[in-house]
Amino acid sequence: MSEILVVGGGAAGMMAAIIAAENRHSVTLIEKNEKLGKKLFITGKGRCNITNACEKEELFRNVVTNPKFMYSAFNAFSSEDTVSFFEVLGLKTKTERGKRVFPASDRSSDVIKALEKRLKALGVKILLNAVVTDIIIESGSCRGVVTDGGILKADKVIVATGGKSYPLTGSTGDGYRFAKKAGHLVTEPLPGLAPLKIKEDHPKRMQGLSLKNVVVRFFEKNGKKVYEDFGEMLFTHFGVSGPVILSAESILLKKLAKEEMRLTIDFKPALDDKKLDNRLIRELEVSPKREFKSVLKTLLPSSAVPVFIDILRADPDKKACEIPGSLRKETVKLLKNFPLTVTGTGGFDEAVITIGGVDVKQIDPATMGSRLCKDLFFVGEVLDTDALTGGFNLQIAWSSAYVCAKNIGENK
Repeated sequence: MSEILVVGGGAAGMMAAIIAAENRHSVTLIEKNEKLGKKLFITGKGRCNITNACEKEELFRNVVTNPKFMYSAFNAFSSEDTVSFFEVLGLKTKTERGKRVFPASDRSSDVIKALEKRLKALGVKILLNAVVTDIIIESGSCRGVVTDGGILKADKVIVATGGKSYPLTGSTGDGYRFAKKAGHLVTEPLPGLAPLKIKEDHPKRMQGLSLKNVVVRFFEKNGKKVYEDFGEMLFTHFGVSGPVILSAESILLKKLAKEEMRLTIDFKPALDDKKLDNRLIRELEVSPKREFKSVLKTLLPSSAVPVFIDILRADPDKKACEIPGSLRKETVKLLKNFPLTVTGTGGFDEAVITIGGVDVKQIDPATMGSRLCKDLFFVGEVLDTDALTGGFNLQIAWSSAYVCAKNIGENK
């Protein structure tokens, strides 16, 4: 039996502490906040999308950075295992569109309560309001940590401090500092799964509007299309967000950091240009005296109508029977290719995850142990691996923590 310190009481930290304790290790969980799971509490808009019930191959496809590194972890602890794990803890789950798994109660607090209950049942010592300021390295091995309350010695230390996203929850990049002290390279942390900033004021005018079943396309300055996706999105006070936007941001982050990009939205992807034109003709003919703005409301959400009218430079009160063919065709074009200019991404305050982190080439994927410093381990978001939105990032946390704690005695 080993004395194990787990630094960080988020998703990965709590999982690591539970599995280590189940394997008869003596575990102390150290959290800088006044309670555990502070970031977990706000994930999935407070509902906590704990995993994605997809096949293992799809799980790998949704990992954007270093998917091969997660091979051992996902095989040891899959999304199916995650669901089973929580159900054994008494947490009922449900699967929604896109195979996203949530607690049946729709309350992230129930996920945290289930984990806390298990931690207490296993006798894990929990230190709250305890800030780890340094790790102790002696003769090439990690032998404990320094906290604001004193030194804590241990046989092994698991760093589960998260990244830099949502810093108010305590994710301030502490783990990167610990990793660098042990000689590790750290890929520059960047805000991931963050909303996109838009140059035009159209999003602000449509703020709060959620669109389902739209296609988004991203283009470089030279006109080359670099990304396309179908799904849901949202207009915010400064730009765009929602699942398809967040996924695009993860994949295009490096490009977005260098230059502006053009984003187009297809409001009617189920109809090609000709079919949409025919539909618009029918709408114009069905009531010739109807105003143009009323015709647009049959095709668009109300808050989008004034924006479309301004872009088209059309008279909103013009009668349907007076609409020229040129305006009709421009309307079809705008419905299929609504243009926006992306100027950048939101910062860490708005980012769901952190892209970047501890270089995984220096981590043993079978144990999450450091290849440079014995008895030092890294799990969860602190590592340079990330995924698309949909429960995949939490699965990285659960799986990396599980394989670490399960095999922590194997680290050489």
